[in-house]
Amino acid sequence: MLRDEHFQTVAFLAKSLSDENRLRIILCVSNGKKSVSSIVEELGLSQPLVSHHLKELKRSLLVKIERNGPFIYYELVDARILDVIRTLSTVATDLLTARKTF
Repeated sequence: MLRDEHFQTVAFLAKSLSDENRLRIILCVSNGKKSVSSIVEELGLSQPLVSHHLKELKRSLLVKIERNGPFIYYELVDARILDVIRTLSTVATDLLTARKTF
């Protein structure tokens, strides 16, 4: 059960998930550690855009970093976030399917 003191935390997490590129990056790093350059290559996004979103995901505690010499690797902190994304996707699909007017 959500209590008033949890609303701010939940809203902060939801805001972090509210960007399509951040969702794509989360899915990309959910398969293991990835460098910025490999995320850029895999998703076809610019390096500054990926770096910006990784900064936001790190600030939101959704990704962690590992330094290995001059390289930095990003990884999903908690696989349960994928369950949240799947649930949101299912709900969104169901709502849009049931929608009669726009």
